[in-house]
Amino acid sequence: MTRRPISVLIVDDSAVVRQLLSARLGGCADIDEVRTAADPIFAMSAMNRSWPDVVVLDIEMPRMDGLTFLKRIMEVRPTPVVICSTLTQQGVKTTMDALAAGAVSIVPKPSIGLKKFIEDDSGDIVAAVKAAAAAAAGKVRQPVPAARVAPVPVGARPAVADLGTDRVVAIGTSTGGTNALETVLTGLPTNCTGIVVVQHMPEKFTAAFADRLNAMCAIEVREAVDGDRVLPGRALIAPGGRHLEVNRNGAPSPLSATSQQQYRVRVLDGPPVNRHRPSVDVLFRSVAKAAGPNALGVIMTGMGDDGARGLLEMRRAGAATVAQDEATCVVYGMPKEAVQLGAVERQAPLGSIAEVIRRNG
Repeated sequence: MTRRPISVLIVDDSAVVRQLLSARLGGCADIDEVRTAADPIFAMSAMNRSWPDVVVLDIEMPRMDGLTFLKRIMEVRPTPVVICSTLTQQGVKTTMDALAAGAVSIVPKPSIGLKKFIEDDSGDIVAAVKAAAAAAAGKVRQPVPAARVAPVPVGARPAVADLGTDRVVAIGTSTGGTNALETVLTGLPTNCTGIVVVQHMPEKFTAAFADRLNAMCAIEVREAVDGDRVLPGRALIAPGGRHLEVNRNGAPSPLSATSQQQYRVRVLDGPPVNRHRPSVDVLFRSVAKAAGPNALGVIMTGMGDDGARGLLEMRRAGAATVAQDEATCVVYGMPKEAVQLGAVERQAPLGSIAEVIRRNG
């Protein structure tokens, strides 16, 4: 099937950024039109004449900030938006707000060395635009609702049980995954099986993302630190720019039916796998080896095929496996690849995945 060429609108107050991004995106065979606007006011005029497939949006701009403009786009006509913003601390928080408002992905830009960054890492912006173009526009604004567990105030949240466990849940996701994870994790109770997560996200954003989820969820959610225990009522999210693995210590006690196994995570450097660091495949393969049939693997919305082969290894090791269904995915890429490989036992709508974890985790 011939893919329709992509039209892109770049909204950024920097003439240098507009020029560099235009040159890079305009050189791609799949992109037939690249327009630019210096701020959202000019952008609205351009969009009224011809609506783009993808908007590449800065956050800090004159006359109207990018977050306000994003919300307006989502009210008028939900459209895939890629946030391209600097890595300031305030920028990280605002970018999290943008993801919550419906942006599909983040490409961080440095405050210095911009030309070299775009030339060296231009594949990131190209991949992000193509993934955004593949996104189902009607699903980019809000996550699918699920049965929500009332969040527990952090100060009042019970400590996770420091006990052995024989179960682990591994989740992998990418484009559209921030809202999907919100739907899943807010639907889990404090005694749920310990969870490990890879969400494709740049360095410095995952800690803020985990903090945001932690404030919303009944369970504890945090960015993983090397050596952390995988415990009931805890979700550990792989840090951006580093891989996450699960290792097992201990063995079932011959004197008790209670398992004394301990799962710990390793946070490690290494080359990208499937163009990603962290990689879902790296996580899933480690869980297949460490937990085998005592694991549940979940692959959700995302572009590409990262996680498909690792999920197949989990299934071959005896783990239960589930994929988010096409109808609720922002991008039915990673789940589709896993289904086609035979790695998936069942597919489920996003709103049901928390229940799958409660029953099978």
